Amino acid sequence: MPLSRIVKRSLKLTLVTTEVSGTAHLPRVSSDHDRRADSPSSSSRSWRVSTQYCEPMAITKGSKQLVAEASARVRGLTVPEAQALLNDAVSVTFVDLRDPRELEREGMIPGAFHATRGMLEFWVDPDSPYFKPVFGEDRQFVLYCGSGWRSALAAATMIDMGFEPSKVAHLDGGFTAWKQAGAPVEEKPNKPPKPTKA
Repeated sequence: MPLSRIVKRSLKLTLVTTEVSGTAHLPRVSSDHDRRADSPSSSSRSWRVSTQYCEPMAITKGSKQLVAEASARVRGLTVPEAQALLNDAVSVTFVDLRDPRELEREGMIPGAFHATRGMLEFWVDPDSPYFKPVFGEDRQFVLYCGSGWRSALAAATMIDMGFEPSKVAHLDGGFTAWKQAGAPVEEKPNKPPKPTKA
């Protein structure tokens, strides 16, 4: 069918509302082609869409419970305990799990290795193409994030992947507690400029 005929035709898609468990409903979506799309006053096609949203789907385990369970499994360090390890760069590595914008805005623990939370599993796995050699070294890793939630989950994940529990810890209260305690902070190092092509 020619495109011009398709555009001129009215289109209406309806997802029939379905009752789930006697309470929640699937969303009902209807879309009508704007018949004014071909009028002289309109230079582009437009659509009218109305959406009726359903209630949020019930989950069996919330984020608070996940963090609580992870925190019960991993070793949490207070700021003074973590700060005592700061100068032991030979056997201890601090791992910053926060997003780059957080580091740029707030700084970071001096000498910390930056590994965003979304890539940690891939950087830790020796069979992954994204593996980082630092995670293959025999050392203790102190993970931290903004408030200690992401780091608790990440530390539990590293233990699940085979790291010894004694080799993985996380900073209670995260970088927020670190800064409030007046512990040392440095700016995020700038990436070296890419070499220019000759």
